[in-house]
Amino acid sequence: MTESVHTVTTLPTARPAGCPFDPPAELTEARRHGPISRLTHPGGKPGWLITGYDLVRSVLADSRFSSRKDLLNVVDFELPPAPPGEFLLMDEPQHSRYRKPLVGKFTARRMRLLTERIEQITAECLDAMAAAGPPRDGQPVDLVTAFAKPIPTIIICELLGVPYEDRASFQEQIDKFMNGEVSEEELIAAYTATQQYLEQLVAAKRAHPTDDVLSELTDSDLTDEELKGIGLILLAAGFDTTANMLSLGTFALLQNPAQLAALRADPGLIDQTVEELLRYLSVAKSFMRTALVDVELGGRTIEAGTTVVLSYHTANHDPERYADPQVLDIHRQDGGHLAFGHGIHLCLGQQLARIEMRVALAALVRRFPTLRLAVPAEEVGLRPETADIYGVKNLPVTWDV
Repeated sequence: MTESVHTVTTLPTARPAGCPFDPPAELTEARRHGPISRLTHPGGKPGWLITGYDLVRSVLADSRFSSRKDLLNVVDFELPPAPPGEFLLMDEPQHSRYRKPLVGKFTARRMRLLTERIEQITAECLDAMAAAGPPRDGQPVDLVTAFAKPIPTIIICELLGVPYEDRASFQEQIDKFMNGEVSEEELIAAYTATQQYLEQLVAAKRAHPTDDVLSELTDSDLTDEELKGIGLILLAAGFDTTANMLSLGTFALLQNPAQLAALRADPGLIDQTVEELLRYLSVAKSFMRTALVDVELGGRTIEAGTTVVLSYHTANHDPERYADPQVLDIHRQDGGHLAFGHGIHLCLGQQLARIEMRVALAALVRRFPTLRLAVPAEEVGLRPETADIYGVKNLPVTWDV
């Protein structure tokens, strides 16, 4: 007899009621049946869903699986190749052409040198929160707009040389095409406006280089079109992922008071806290890969041309890898999460994200020891699962005078 294969009709999006930090229930159920399930893509194309930690990690390191956008077999029409410079959706050698010049600019050492600047920006945001918050008029503060967004936005804009006066409008456009809730017309308009701005920014850096990553890249053989694509990837990733980790991470800590109290009692736990939040929340929920040849995986044959969905969130909640994975535990010792991916596409900005989270969360906890939600947890607005990055739309908080 042939062993039956668990099937997921469509990629599920509904999270369990009252459990905003858990993966969608159907994904968790799929993982219980095994690390690999059949899946029907939105376009009706057959595919596979990978939910187990070991299999997700192996696919990410396997060159027989492609990241190319134009090979994704998920709709009933051909997708175009990724635009020049947008290397997340490319394979070798194109991928290395764009990533290699960036690697030395995002090393752990170079990112640590930014610590003092991140501390300064964080302190300014917290000062503004204190001035505008409950001590003055009793109104809650939205932690997303007051804290979570400004810190990574300012840092990534400074790294890439976006002028200060352009940051607010630039952030607004990126917000629109990353949040998953605008109309198709609005999304296209926001994406086009961002592309046009980046085109102008690259031209300005070529004409008058300044002390930033984008200016340094103009000395390479990369074209303006390629630099525009690289800029888009770095700005969107550097802003959106960290902003959502800061806000959703704070939400998770507030909903786990014992863990928050442990961090307050021992600030030295901040590194472990950040790693555990990255695992527990996995805001970059999933990625896709397409088999270039027939591949035996988890006892199944993935046929050439088939696209698999890699569920980072369920992989990071795999009980075969983590004890009590549904529990937020800042003392956890079993690390090695996949929140930043694995393999050649391992997140380029992971060290920057870590430092921003360590500095910002530690300062927030220290500055506002009585910080708490200003609304019931079920009233916190969550991003839809259609958004590329999961998070909260707003996080009303208050504290004692």
